[in-house]
Amino acid sequence: MNALLAGSEKTCHAVFFREPVEYESALALQMKICELKKRGMPEDFLLLLEHPPVITLGRNGNWHNLVVSEEMLQDRGVTRFQADRGGDITFHGPGQLIGYPLLKLEAREKDVHRYMRNLEETVIRTAGDFGIEARREGNLTGVWTDSGKICAMGVHISRWITRHGLALNVNTDLSFYELIVPCGLVGKPVSSMQAVLGRKLDLGNVSRKLAEHFGRVFARKMVPISDEDLAALLVLPES
Repeated sequence: MNALLAGSEKTCHAVFFREPVEYESALALQMKICELKKRGMPEDFLLLLEHPPVITLGRNGNWHNLVVSEEMLQDRGVTRFQADRGGDITFHGPGQLIGYPLLKLEAREKDVHRYMRNLEETVIRTAGDFGIEARREGNLTGVWTDSGKICAMGVHISRWITRHGLALNVNTDLSFYELIVPCGLVGKPVSSMQAVLGRKLDLGNVSRKLAEHFGRVFARKMVPISDEDLAALLVLPES
């Protein structure tokens, strides 16, 4: 499949976080960036990070797909959170690469279907770099392999500014998915890059590859920065 490019090349800061980020902290950061973009900040961002164990539910989901008790969640060290993204229930945790694009979609980019297919294409190309044949599965959102789904997606778009994004299972402990009906899809297995390849991968390397493909697919000039450097860019202008 050819890249679904739209719009002129813009700068996008690929932010690589060294330590796991709590889900609510990452959401607050996304909200701050979106507010800055609504005030005219031109740069786009791609946040690349891990979360501590957390189960999130999208606005289209149902907590009935959480199949264990609150006590069992606590025993596994898992919190839960009601999110405002699309999609149903999913798990985030160590070994999983989270990608949160904070983009201002322009011109022909203003197409939610195209945006989701671009996210899938980014992951498919990334998996291919590691010898994994990944694909779309019918009309289901996300990225799949023969052994199961390796990437879930759920987004929020307001005034054509995006947040939330994708969760790619790299070295994820798949036993956490036994706590839920992943994405509300009964009988659809979940997998990881590690499970497919039979070996652990370097998450930083996967992050860098995903950022490269993201830039190509979304026609962005990727500028890598650290999470420390991000703070200097996020000063809210006075009203």
